[in-house]
Amino acid sequence: MGISQAGFKPVMVAEWDHWSCENLRLNRGLGRPLKSWPAPFEGDVRDISYKEFEGKVALVSGGPPCQPFSMGGKHQAQDDGRDMWPEAVRAVREARPKAFVFENVKGLTRQSFATYVSYVELQLRFPSIVKKNNESWFDHLTRLQRHELGRKKDSEEYRVIFFQLNAADYGIPQKRERVMFVGFRSDLGICWSPPKPTHSAEALIWAKCRDSSYWDRHRIGSSDRNNTARDLALAFRLDRKPKESPWQTTRDAIHDLPDPELSSGHVANHKFQAGARSYPGHTGSQLDEPAKTLKAGVHGVPGGENMLVRSDGSVRYFTIRESARLQTFPDDYLFEGSWTESMRQLGNAVPVSLAGVVAKSIFKHIKGN
Repeated sequence: MGISQAGFKPVMVAEWDHWSCENLRLNRGLGRPLKSWPAPFEGDVRDISYKEFEGKVALVSGGPPCQPFSMGGKHQAQDDGRDMWPEAVRAVREARPKAFVFENVKGLTRQSFATYVSYVELQLRFPSIVKKNNESWFDHLTRLQRHELGRKKDSEEYRVIFFQLNAADYGIPQKRERVMFVGFRSDLGICWSPPKPTHSAEALIWAKCRDSSYWDRHRIGSSDRNNTARDLALAFRLDRKPKESPWQTTRDAIHDLPDPELSSGHVANHKFQAGARSYPGHTGSQLDEPAKTLKAGVHGVPGGENMLVRSDGSVRYFTIRESARLQTFPDDYLFEGSWTESMRQLGNAVPVSLAGVVAKSIFKHIKGN
């Protein structure tokens, strides 16, 4: 959705998970925001050939399943059968797009995965150097490294940038750290760098503790303002107003939604879910900070970290609609199915606006070229 908002028109959408496809079909049938999308291909990407798109598409994008690299998973990386990075590389090799963007979890930056990350990056730079039958990934890496060292000048197929970002730094009301691989076909001669952050924690502290604009905007009186000792200490060190916009908070995202415990349920996907409780490592999100990273619902009790801390210290689960707001989904995107299933999809998603920020920059460079 973020990539579509940036100006690209999707010609193929592939998704393995049945319930995710059901939601795509539901929203496509309802029109906006998926009105121009093709029907999703439901199935294994290993069964797809991208050769019909060779040289005909501007962008290949995706999120190869990240469980092999997740901080909450078994950390098996390339030894995990769910590792779909080889398929991401194959999509680039067969479609030969002008650019690509792939998103993954912060866990990919762990030192233990550094060699495999180098392997992924080299495959994306030289996708035509294909892994041979019965060749180990490490032997393939060695061959790619030899090719890189001995290659002729300007023989690189794609210029690749691997970088880490925090969604909160781009106006997303959630502290969600992710990594991205972005590449442009070398013959286009495009030089690209990641978009600069537009929001900051310092600007939020200034808005809360120095000029009170955050509290004034939400019409919160001085007696109810939750300026923590830490925020006050950091605010004291700021000698000038930061140039960035303030981080967006959970309150910014959901302030206009009724309390789901009291509401009669007139807002779509905004139903109260009982049973939330805190336990070590899962304490919920503060209202006046960006939310913690939404999880996919398999960490401890269902929903794990996907809770709001009320002003009295009690917790409740985020509703589906609140979680969608934290992931910057538009309100007219609907979720069908159970709370657990919908939260799993949301926890696995890329924030729509974050994808849009990166995709708009890619779009601009392709159009300029």
